[in-house]
Amino acid sequence: MKRPGRRAPGAGAPLLLTVPALLAVVFLMLPLAGILVRTSWGELGAHLTAEATTEALRLSLLVSLWALGLSLLLGVPLAWLLARVPFPGKASLRSLVLLPMVLPPTVGGVALLLAFGRRGLLGPWLEDTFGVTLPFHTSGAVLAATFVAMPFLVISLEGALGGLRPRYEETAASLGASPVRVFLTVTLPMVAPGLIAGAALTWARALGEFGATITFAGNLPGTTQTLPLQVYLLLQDSPEAATSVSLLLLAIAMTVLIALRGRWTGTPGDHRDSGRRSVPDRSDGTDGATGTYGTGAYETGGTEEASRTTTTSAPSEPWPLHADVTGFTHLTLDAPGSTTIAVVGPNGAGKTTLLRALLGLTPRAHAVLRLGDSDVTALPPHRRGVAWVPQDGALFPHLSALANTAYGLRARGVPRAEARREAQRWLDRLGVGHLAHRKPGRLSGGQAQRVALARALAARPRLLLLDEPLAALDQTTRARVRHTLRGHLADFGGVCLIVTHDPVEAVSLADRVLVLEDGRVIQDEPPAEVTRHPRSPWVARMLGRNAWPGTATADGLALEGGGHLVVAEPLPAGTDALAVIAPEAVSVHRERPTGSPRNVWPGTVREITSGGSRLRLLITSAEAPDLVAEITPGAAVDLGIADGSTVWTSVKATEATVVPL
Repeated sequence: MKRPGRRAPGAGAPLLLTVPALLAVVFLMLPLAGILVRTSWGELGAHLTAEATTEALRLSLLVSLWALGLSLLLGVPLAWLLARVPFPGKASLRSLVLLPMVLPPTVGGVALLLAFGRRGLLGPWLEDTFGVTLPFHTSGAVLAATFVAMPFLVISLEGALGGLRPRYEETAASLGASPVRVFLTVTLPMVAPGLIAGAALTWARALGEFGATITFAGNLPGTTQTLPLQVYLLLQDSPEAATSVSLLLLAIAMTVLIALRGRWTGTPGDHRDSGRRSVPDRSDGTDGATGTYGTGAYETGGTEEASRTTTTSAPSEPWPLHADVTGFTHLTLDAPGSTTIAVVGPNGAGKTTLLRALLGLTPRAHAVLRLGDSDVTALPPHRRGVAWVPQDGALFPHLSALANTAYGLRARGVPRAEARREAQRWLDRLGVGHLAHRKPGRLSGGQAQRVALARALAARPRLLLLDEPLAALDQTTRARVRHTLRGHLADFGGVCLIVTHDPVEAVSLADRVLVLEDGRVIQDEPPAEVTRHPRSPWVARMLGRNAWPGTATADGLALEGGGHLVVAEPLPAGTDALAVIAPEAVSVHRERPTGSPRNVWPGTVREITSGGSRLRLLITSAEAPDLVAEITPGAAVDLGIADGSTVWTSVKATEATVVPL
């Protein structure tokens, strides 16, 4: 057995790459080794405690910290703008941000002098209006350090923001959080590693700034003479002392880089999403987990808007829905309050686009939306009263399950204690109350999905949008959560739209089924009617039926793929129609059947799968479209059915239902 860590044969690095790489390491190490070798270790303490050195160190720390503060104040919004807002000239602006990183520092100092000097573009105005003179002043050193160091923060944070999937921020907005609150409580905490890395690099670069400072601010002891400038002066009079101070700067820089350990190259959420543990999905409260409920960042701040509700009861009045959606998804949707609509259709049909249009989050479609008597079309997502549960739940990874669930309540101004109590009640209802203290990374997929459901329901929306909310649950848990969800939706005054691919969910939860295809409505009827007469081949197959499109003839249907189907109740000739045949209505024979069947085709068994107590056979034929039949295992044994078997299939005319398209 191969030992862990032993290199496999042929896995070694090619010599052609190894030698230059080692030379590069030597090239980078030699200057550092020179400082270490030439340092007078016995005099190191005296050199570093000299009055001029300590004064320069104090000034360097002052300048670098002020530069870091300015970089955070200006650079964080700039990074957000570059990462989140599309606008003309973004590439040029990004190049401008990067320019100080590649510009010679002395050229940067000259540029600052021509902009903020006494004869510069803004210098005279600053001096005449505010009495501020930047050159040869400590503020000038701060400005120079900020100019060369801020790009490190902007680029690092922009990369982190670019790696943060927008669904977290969109979900927070759907829960009622304003853009500022979303930025402070969701965006910044999730990109904290990138922000910290960028801030550390910015501070280290500002601490070591030399060229722009000496050119713009001069070299005045106690005013602008920072530690790098002190090294420059010591080289002329005391090379040993210059080496000692250089060693100090080298140690600071190495400490920063070692502490970061490459974090500036990562993307937010990587360690959270990929590191999720496989936790058993226990719903009976026997987990035994204990701990203090987390509060999280959502608990900072109070009421943001006077118009937000502070009551904890669910809306008792009905909230009927009217929506005119245009764009890729094009439909008109009307539903009274307390209506649940299942939205189904193939991938790319426009289901998620419909939900995002109702949220006001997509340019692909626009929704004129009225909830109750309120037209919310012009309102931003956080003021619409529309809550959304995306497919993966989008739980905020830095908040506990309790804090996630209370987020929407806190965003609407509900007091902290009250929001926590309400959130705990919802977690209990969905069987995950004992996990309230856990972060999403310590929840299983099913547990996380139930917390996401609790969070949306606790927010008391007027319109509830669920994008495959039960997909991550096992069958037993799905049935229990479906029962809980059905009980809540029965008392919910608003409209609920559920995107699903599960026919059981559509039938058991929905009052209506909305079938979409290519952004258009194919069918909008009660579940029983859609089940009996599906008008979409995709829906028919989702329900487990055979679906054959074609054109009606006098006695049946001319099939698109070739062949003819005889039916008992044909439609008017020339009508585009869909034939729906239940698998159990298909008879399978080893010999050509005789007797009453009007539709008989030869075929070959291509696939056999188990469906509960029955077997499903996929049968192909040159005379008819592919056909799915259901037989018992005993019948399969009697007929000698196996993959590749040649069979005959038959369907009675009375067993084929034809619906117009």
